[in-house]
Amino acid sequence: MRQQEMSKTSTSEPAGQGAGPGTFAVWGEYFEANLVRHARLDAQIPWASRSPLPSAARVATSQSLQRFELGERGEGTGLMSKAAARGDADYDAALVLFVQEEQKHSALFARALKRFGVEPLAAHWSDGAFVVLRRLMGLRTEITLFLVAETVALEYFGALHRSLDPVIHGVAERVLTDEVEHIRFQIDQLRVGFERVSPVGRMLAAAAAWTVAVGAATVVALDHGPALRACGLRPFTFWGRALRHFRLAAGPAFRLGRHAAGTAPYGPTSAP
Repeated sequence: MRQQEMSKTSTSEPAGQGAGPGTFAVWGEYFEANLVRHARLDAQIPWASRSPLPSAARVATSQSLQRFELGERGEGTGLMSKAAARGDADYDAALVLFVQEEQKHSALFARALKRFGVEPLAAHWSDGAFVVLRRLMGLRTEITLFLVAETVALEYFGALHRSLDPVIHGVAERVLTDEVEHIRFQIDQLRVGFERVSPVGRMLAAAAAWTVAVGAATVVALDHGPALRACGLRPFTFWGRALRHFRLAAGPAFRLGRHAAGTAPYGPTSAP
């Protein structure tokens, strides 16, 4: 499943027919249709099962999930207020549904933590730093930070998908199906956002994003190293794979290299 899902990221062919008003209407329809799919997938997670993980692996996994739960918990008010300035009702509606999907991830992580007898975190330095960066910058920069976070998270949840714990495995599988599409959503937002920016400007923005991506992958590799090892993945291997995901997304997002020409949106990998 993991290989199939990851193959659907930014290397896939665009699904749309050109940037414009229809770009985000399609995304709104996709997110709306997800409500039924989410209910079905959530019901398949074996919440009542016992965890076979040894004590050290349970502690490492729960501490790691605490930090990711905190990061997904936000209400996105700052993001949506910046987006409202664009005056695109379809975009605003899609963004609201996207934020709700992120909050669903937080709820899944919180439920998994409760099963381990662990409470969610009130704060953590990594989340605080990420929030400060987002609030200080404009819409394009905030979307870029989301792209960084979700490409790094794609490999993180790929690792959790290997967990021997059936609930952690199930939650990871459920979230992976969303993360793949969320990356494509960020790509579409950035393609439209950088549409009138010069090639030099896009290259500079991409270079800045690469700096953040390297830092983010390094922080997760170090801060979540015990959880990654508990799932059989070495932190350095995670680091390299996470940055590969970002590289695959950055080309089309910033319209670099072979992706420089054209403005066709990617859209979701499947019709709503």
